[in-house]
Amino acid sequence: MLTLATTTPGEPEIFASLQGEGPSIGRPSTFLRLSRCNLACQWCDTAYTWRFTGDNRPHRDALTFERQANQIALAEEDVAARIAALPPVRLVITGGEPLLQGAALARLCALLPNMHVEIETNGTVAPHPALDPLVHQYNVSPKLAHSGNPAELALLPERLTGWSGNARAFFKFVVATDDDLAEVLGLQQQYGMTGDRLFLMAEGRSTAELRARQAWLADACVSHGLRFTDRLHIHLWGDTRGT
Repeated sequence: MLTLATTTPGEPEIFASLQGEGPSIGRPSTFLRLSRCNLACQWCDTAYTWRFTGDNRPHRDALTFERQANQIALAEEDVAARIAALPPVRLVITGGEPLLQGAALARLCALLPNMHVEIETNGTVAPHPALDPLVHQYNVSPKLAHSGNPAELALLPERLTGWSGNARAFFKFVVATDDDLAEVLGLQQQYGMTGDRLFLMAEGRSTAELRARQAWLADACVSHGLRFTDRLHIHLWGDTRGT
């Protein structure tokens, strides 16, 4: 069984859209959003995947969500059938933290042999050995200090070393200030992250927030030989589920 997020109560968050971030930006994709996360980013825009009633981990909106309305368990065969019914053949598995459900994801991906599989991860969980050979691309987004997560939970040396040495892994850092940029550059140097696989993305949940940070962030990418990514889906559809 897989534990999924929902768009509305009882309706799993499986949808067709354009990839809005990272190396595959603009590509038609089928999205599968899973529930549950081992981290708690204070600016997270999918807090409905983890901040359920009774969870006091900090979030700037201070909202909590009822688990029953925002989480649904489905068999891998059911999920595969729903994915196969959508046109895009690029599958983006996101969350929450998808790799917490690695064994079930391996069973799912085995049912979809013709899909190009991307997994979006916070980088703290090693891929399940049965899943890893079925994944074409990892979009790894380590969480910096401004996320509110302690480094001993969010920036695990053995995992960052592993991702840095994985040619299928691309790094994407959420950046809001100069301090965040300095932290990224320090991690790049420490773990040997190559600039062609390292993206900077402005933190923001609206076009106005993104635009306010993107000009200086674009200049930083030019200066340091890094890649820039927008949040295309925010401009097109806003901060909404199922987009």
